[in-house]
Amino acid sequence: MEVSALLTEMFDRIAQRVPSVVDGLTDDELADRPDGRGNSIAWLVWHLSRIQDDHIADAAGTEQVWTAWRDRFGLDLPDDDTGYGHSSDDVAKVAVAGSLLVGYHRAVAAATDEFLSDIGATDLDRIVDAHYDPAVTLGVRLVSIVGDCLQHLGQAAYARGLLAGAGTLAG
Repeated sequence: MEVSALLTEMFDRIAQRVPSVVDGLTDDELADRPDGRGNSIAWLVWHLSRIQDDHIADAAGTEQVWTAWRDRFGLDLPDDDTGYGHSSDDVAKVAVAGSLLVGYHRAVAAATDEFLSDIGATDLDRIVDAHYDPAVTLGVRLVSIVGDCLQHLGQAAYARGLLAGAGTLAG
């Protein structure tokens, strides 16, 4: 299997699961915060999409997909915000429709697939962030993105299960 095909398969697993976590939920359910203070499904999906978008665009040397989507979200957050280090109040600001979350993630996934289509084994050793010791290579960054996205996607699925268990899930 070619490196680009393997990487595309990894990222496509995220893209395939985002709709199943979001679809069928009301805006209120997407914004619901477990125990009143946990991360909402909306925030988790927005954040994982923002991280993937930010990091892939940086590695590719391209503009983030977010620049074409941020106005649709209407969030009271800085334009370059990815959710990293958000306070509870910041998490609460991400209350948006599921169709918007899925649409944005699909656009991010398409940009990711385009970038990955030309990646070869030697590209994985390219330094993408020299601020760390050791410096971060493209390969390490891609594994980090997938790990972060899958972790947040699992948290969103868990939060959805909590809604169903509490009998608050619309159906």
